[in-house]
Amino acid sequence: QVQLVESGGGLVQAGDNLRLSCAFSGDTFRRYSIGWFRQAPGLEREFVAAIKRYGGDTAYADSAKGRFTISRDNAKNTVYLQMNSLRPDDTAVYYCAAGSGLITSTLRIGAQYDHWGQGTQVTVSS
Repeated sequence: QVQLVESGGGLVQAGDNLRLSCAFSGDTFRRYSIGWFRQAPGLEREFVAAIKRYGGDTAYADSAKGRFTISRDNAKNTVYLQMNSLRPDDTAVYYCAAGSGLITSTLRIGAQYDHWGQGTQVTVSS
């Protein structure tokens, strides 16, 4: 059974950096594309970034481009989200998700992912 565990969240100031980790277990990691999503209070869940299985093509939300970098370490079964120049509107619970059947055009769609972590809180103060 696939399990995802996020870590690395916390309280930071605007302009600071954080690196989130998503540890994967329970199946063959390389077969899964991994996405990061976030949800702020009162708002819908939104796509942040994703990295495709095998070849590792990436996709980013416009709000993340140029500031966030997603990467995967297949030896450690872990995906990272490096977040730089954080802003108060980045405050949210960040979730990682795994999907085995995703293609590039579906990486941004949360409903296409099969497994979700419990989330990690990121709070950015101004």
